[in-house]
Amino acid sequence: MGRSENSRNRIFELTEDGIRTRAFDESKVTDPSLIIYHPVRTAGDDTIITNGDQTDTVRDALLEGKVFAQALRERTFEPDGPNFTPRISGLLHRDGSYALSIIKSADGDPSSCRRFFFGYQPSLAGQGHFIHTYKGDGDPLPSFSGEPEQVSVPDGDAMALADGIWSDLNFENKVSLFVRTTDLATGESETVLKNKLEGD
Repeated sequence: MGRSENSRNRIFELTEDGIRTRAFDESKVTDPSLIIYHPVRTAGDDTIITNGDQTDTVRDALLEGKVFAQALRERTFEPDGPNFTPRISGLLHRDGSYALSIIKSADGDPSSCRRFFFGYQPSLAGQGHFIHTYKGDGDPLPSFSGEPEQVSVPDGDAMALADGIWSDLNFENKVSLFVRTTDLATGESETVLKNKLEGD
């Protein structure tokens, strides 16, 4: 998702170990620092998903034998005042268990950082959890608060799931979507990318 022209000028591309963002029109880029990064990477059998360059921080820490929370204790919210966009991160393990995190300013005060971590054993069939960046509109935008929201995850293939999510996203703000389904028994996965600027 993206609210500014700079954020909306992006697409997802597959890489060897996940995906990266790329400017769709290089001539329109005003500041690449917060929009160009790897939102998804793997480290062994783990998959890391984030909304910023902390993906690399988590991957590097895991490869050094550290854990999810250790990696993210080095990071803070984005330096994009007055919103101070929260950093959202997820870590999915091969057995289907996962962890989620949000790092945000203290009620919009950049002098204090708050870090929250949530852990889930392999989820019940058809159930998932997510954290979104903001809890609504405002000036500045209010950060998400509370526990991750529980959502229903329908049966079906990756494309059906991606189509359902894509159609539910706010049209003005949606930019790109990555969906991967994995069969926990076989390890086989299916990946779908959608990019608004490519007509998806």
